[in-house]
Formats: sequence, C-alpha cells, structure tokens
Amino acid sequence: MEERNNSVGASPKSRTFTYVWIILVALGLITGGLALLSSYASDRPQPALLPDIARAIEAGQVESLVVRGDMLIAEKNNGVRLGARKEANVSAFESLEVLGVPQQTLRTLSIEVEPTESSTWVYFGTALTFLPLLLIGFFIFMAIRTMRRNPGGMMMPGGFQNRIGQSNARVIGGAAAKEEDTALERPKVTFADVAGSEQAKLELWEVVEFLKEAEKFIKLGARVPKGVLMAGPPGTGKTLMAKAVAGEAGVPFIHISGSEFVEMFVGVGASRVRDLFKKAKEHSPAVVFIDEIDAVGRRRGVGLGGGNDEREQTLNQILVEMDGFDTDTNVIVVAATNRPDILDPALTRPGRFDRKVLIDLPDVEAREAILQVHSRGKPLAEDANLADLAKLTPGFAGADLENLVNEAAILAARRGLSQIGMPEFQDSMERIVAGPERKGKLLSEQERQVVAYHEAGHAVVMHHTPDSDPVHKVSIISRGMALGYTMPLPEYQRLLRTREAFENELMGLLGGRAAEELIFQRVTTGAGNDLERATRLARAMVTRFGFSDKLGLRVYGEEQGNPFLGAMGESRNYSEERAQAIDQEIQEILDRAYTQAKALLTEQRQKLEKLAQALLEEETINRPQFEVMMA
Repeated sequence: MEERNNSVGASPKSRTFTYVWIILVALGLITGGLALLSSYASDRPQPALLPDIARAIEAGQVESLVVRGDMLIAEKNNGVRLGARKEANVSAFESLEVLGVPQQTLRTLSIEVEPTESSTWVYFGTALTFLPLLLIGFFIFMAIRTMRRNPGGMMMPGGFQNRIGQSNARVIGGAAAKEEDTALERPKVTFADVAGSEQAKLELWEVVEFLKEAEKFIKLGARVPKGVLMAGPPGTGKTLMAKAVAGEAGVPFIHISGSEFVEMFVGVGASRVRDLFKKAKEHSPAVVFIDEIDAVGRRRGVGLGGGNDEREQTLNQILVEMDGFDTDTNVIVVAATNRPDILDPALTRPGRFDRKVLIDLPDVEAREAILQVHSRGKPLAEDANLADLAKLTPGFAGADLENLVNEAAILAARRGLSQIGMPEFQDSMERIVAGPERKGKLLSEQERQVVAYHEAGHAVVMHHTPDSDPVHKVSIISRGMALGYTMPLPEYQRLLRTREAFENELMGLLGGRAAEELIFQRVTTGAGNDLERATRLARAMVTRFGFSDKLGLRVYGEEQGNPFLGAMGESRNYSEERAQAIDQEIQEILDRAYTQAKALLTEQRQKLEKLAQALLEEETINRPQFEVMMA
C-alpha cells in the first residue's frame, strides 16, 4: 500500500527541487563572479605615467586613446594598453600638450570616452548583498508552509501526521494494496515452503483458519489468541513461519523490528506502537509480526532508567494496545524472540501472547527436507545424497543449511564444475563447523607429529568406548584456530543422555592429552579447548544433572542474566563447604576419565601409532579408512 507522507518538512520531490535550486544559484554566483573578475582583470591596463604615453604617441606607437573617468588609456600597435592618471583640474589633452605632444597629432588619434568602472562593481556587490536575503526568505516561506501542514511541530511525537512518531512497518499485500498499487508484492510464502517444524505448523493452522473464517469462531463465542509468541534458536525460521501464516490466510503481512520502537526522544516508542496498531486495524484482517520483541519486552524494573525508561513506556503501550483488541478484530500479533525467559510476565499472560510456539532445531528428517528446499534449481551430481548430508549436519539450523548449500555452490564454481557433488557439500560443512582451511606450512615436523598423535588419541578412544558417536573424519589440516580436528557425528538425535555416556565423552575429550603424554612423555597447549569443554561437562554432571553420588540429587546454582551487562551469570545458593565439595568432585571425575583414557590408549597403542603414521602421510582419514584400521 502506498503510504501518504505527512512528515515534517516538504515532500521528497519538493526537497529535491529546493536542493537543486540552491545548487544552481550557487553555481551561477560562482560562475558569474569568476567571469566578472576575469573580464575585469583582462580589461585593466598596465600602469604608466603621462610622459610614457606622450613618448609613445610621438613615436607613432599609439592607435587610439580612451578616457575613462580620470584615467587616460593608450592603445598601442602591439595590443598593449597603458593607463595613466591625468592631473587634477586639467584635461587629458591639455596634459599631453604640456608634455610636448602637438594638437595635430592628437587629432589623428581615435578618442573615446567611457563611463567609470565602479558602476559594474556596485551592481555586483548589490546582488551579492540581496541574494542571501532572498535565500533566507525562501527558507522562512518553506518553514511557514510546513508549520501549516503539521501544526504539531517537528519534535512533538504525539500525532500520527508526524513522521518521527510513525512506525516504520512494512506492509506486504492486502486488498488496499491491490487497489492503490498493483505492483506491490503480495506474500507468496506458504507452509509448503517451510520445511520441517510440522508441530509448529499444526499449532499455527488455527490462526490461519481464524483469519480465513473468523465468523465460524465468533458464532460459538470462541476467542482466538490475540498474540502468538514464537521462540527458538537463531536461524530456525521464525520470520519465515510468520510470513507463511499470512501467505496461507491471504492477508497483509505487517513487519517491524522491536528495536525500531526505541528512540532517543521520550514518548516516540509509544507513539510508534499506536501508529502500528492503527495501521493493522485499517488493514484487518492482517498479521502483525514483531521481530526480536525482547528488545522492548524485557522484564520491567531492571533497567537503568527505572519506570521512566523509554523502553518500558513502549512495552506498556504494547500491553495496552493488545488489551484493546476487540473479539471481532481479525488482527493476529506474532512475535519472535531467542530469549523467552527474559520477557515480562505481563506480555506472556493469557489475553496477550496466549499461544507459545517452539521452533526448535530440525531433526534428521527435517534437515533433509530443508536441504531439498534450498537445493531446488541447483544442478546436483549423482553422488550428492541429501539424506546422508542431513546425517552429517546435526545441530544445524535452517539458516545454516541454506548457507551450506550456498557455500557448496560457490565451491563448485571455484573448482570449475558444472554440478555440485558430495565432496563440495562435505568441504563446505567442515568450513562452517571448523573454519576455513589454512594453507601453507604452519607447523614444523615435530609439531605435526604431536598434532597427529593428539588427533589419533581422540579418535581411538572414541572408537573403543560405548555410547560414543562414530568418527567421521580425522585430519591434521589446520582449519580456523584448530591445528587439527576429529569429527564425530551422531547417527541419530539423542534426547536423553546417561551418566556413562557423559563419562565416555570425557574420555574422548581427554584422549588427545593422554596420547601426547603416552608417546612423548610431555604435554603441550594443544589440549586447551579440550580441557575447557571437559571441565564444563563435568560441572554440569555435578551441579545440573545429579550424576554425583557424593553431592546427591540437587541443582547447585541458578542461572540468571545480568540486566546491566546482558550476560549470563550464576546465582550461588550453596555454602562454601559445598563449593569445595563441588570442586573436588569435578576434579575426581576428570582425573578418573583421564586415567581410563590413558589406560585404553596403552592397550591400543599399536592402532594409535598406525593411525598417527597414516595421518602424517595422508593428512586426512575418512570414516571407511578409519574403520579398516580399527578392525
């Protein structure tokens, strides 16, 4: 829909005309001034004395004389002009006669009388004086016209005719749009274009039915949720799902971000909220989508500004507007956030955002469907198996999978291929997970041996421990910040983990450090990231999951966000004695896992050395080769 621009100041066309007019006037002044100065400079004769002009006349070098005020100018044969001041109360001719020039000689010359040169410069100075006044008068006229159009003033955000108080919501589709602007895009995304998230589609289908057939619900006195809160990790398709709701219902889609409400001027956010909901009611039935609502919907009372915080005023206005929806108003407010835990309770209570839809990371089947959507229209090779690729990408969101397909297409183009094969998909997946490959000689021969045995230690321990994920690839090629990497990939999605599974994972993480000590009798800094992950996992076993017999079935510490720093912290709810017991239990778990990993590698030392030598020769070992070595 084409929106009328009632903003402060003139319209874009009039502003453009004003700027062009000012630029042309300035260029005209500069050009005219330079031309006038040039002509004045070229018209100025060379300074001379009357005796010089008299001698030139006697020598026959002067063609004509020009009298300009009190100056006598002599034009010579060679084009040089000499100018001299005449004596006071004496004419120029009398002065020349006194100097010895005969009158007969003067009569043979062409004599002209011109006005004084000061008149031109007087006109130019007058123009320069009055032109700024004309410009000032023009701007005063424009300001008066603006004030007549917008009596509220420039900085008053109370009215909807002021652009500073208008919302920047983008409206896509709708009946009004078809009447006013036939070229405006209509929402074309439907549930068929959103792969995965089948449970979310089922929950949102009721909203689609309400937008299509509201009378069916109103007759029975049913109240359809006014707001739908979609929560999930970044990149899982919350915005796409909201567009699909509008596309399925065939209604306008009004999109705005939560950060667009907050301004430096007090009251602007609340004014934009009122404008947004007014626009939504005008386009009813419609879907209003507020992306990243946690920008304004955080829990009240924890900000730096207290109750006078502009963000809290904006949130209060959102709460009031959602309460003002009538049951027959076919407007659904859909909001998306990555942090539903920090939202204000008044925002998520029944009557506002009644329905909460979780859009989680896709499972194997959903990842395969997403890959099929993003690979449409792309030439795939025969060996490109999307089902196998879906198994290789656990934890990938929809945006990650889209990026994976795009990176594979770019890599195939760089390699000069006409189709995208499985090697391109695998290399792109490793690039996303571990970082770009670092080419060039980065490690010495001794360091390569340490890295090879380190990665071989991870792989051997993971292969010989139950409940561990299969090893997909082992490499000593540096990627990102890692000098080498071991890539285990789960065959299926695990929702429940046992204590034994955690202990085996700890053994796999510490296998690299154990291999270094076993082979070289010394350790390096290469296990820094492994130790960090192992410590975090052991702490979770003790304080979160109750996997410690000594500390019992209790959760130690409460996670909470810092409202001032925006970071997650832990509220300590246990004594100092318990803290020491937690530290001691974590240390015992790590020591036990390290001892077991070292014992396993001692038992399987032949396989460890065989794998390490293969890595030094080939640098990368894939799963088929690895399983043959471990057989």
